Amino acid sequence: MRHTYRCPLRWADLDPLGHVNNVVYVDYLQEARVDMLRTHGPAAGTGDLAEGVVVVRHEVSYLAPLAFGFEPVTIESWVTEIRAATFTLAYEIFHERDGERHVYVRAKTVLTPYVFASERPRRLAAVERETLATFLEPDDPAPRVPVASTRPEVAAHAPVQVRFSDVDVYGHVNNVKYFEYLQETRIRLTADLWRGLEPISLVVAQTDVDYRVPILFRPEAYDAWSWTSRVGQRSATIESLILDGETVLARARVAIVFFDPRTERSVAPPEPYLEALGSLLAP
Repeated sequence: MRHTYRCPLRWADLDPLGHVNNVVYVDYLQEARVDMLRTHGPAAGTGDLAEGVVVVRHEVSYLAPLAFGFEPVTIESWVTEIRAATFTLAYEIFHERDGERHVYVRAKTVLTPYVFASERPRRLAAVERETLATFLEPDDPAPRVPVASTRPEVAAHAPVQVRFSDVDVYGHVNNVKYFEYLQETRIRLTADLWRGLEPISLVVAQTDVDYRVPILFRPEAYDAWSWTSRVGQRSATIESLILDGETVLARARVAIVFFDPRTERSVAPPEPYLEALGSLLAP
């Protein structure tokens, strides 16, 4: 069985291209997930699955741009794997029109139950496993290339300043905000690389984030380091680490695509843009 959630769009969700921003989709996923786990199954009344879990990993594939409208977007959620101390949810964000499903995002989230008093994960309880099994559609997990956990010499630095509003009720930075930090870091990176060049449009095709250690609110900035691991003719891959000293708090891989807003298709940029990205290419 799949859970269905109808998520309203907000005007503030849009980016300069008039599309829902890549960060906002992760907020939609969170809304659907909380609704699913808070309102369904024998564990719903406890609130533990909805609010007592932390995100271990996000994998988000952006398939098509979503423009603003007053019609809510539909999100289907289901469980693909249940393990001793983690479970995996899959999602599809779409509109159903004229008998066709127009899919904007497919994603997966790995979550673990968490004891916030001791800051430690825990095993799933029997009632929680029963609830998750209601939504189980097992699949074969695709092999993935692990995100780098050490930064190369070419990596560029950017500060990550946590706002008080970024923090959830447990004192941790909310999982959605990591995507915002990565976006800020990426914009700063490309602005520095392409200084003096004409503005150019980019879209995000894929974002994978591993959450390693909770980020907490504090006045001092954290450190983000970014570099390119691949530069193609129309796209590139940027990897990032968010650090507190030598401690890795999060690591990420983002695939970006050069984009023509008129045709809404990928485009090969002038060579100076690719050369600049190549200057941060890790060996």
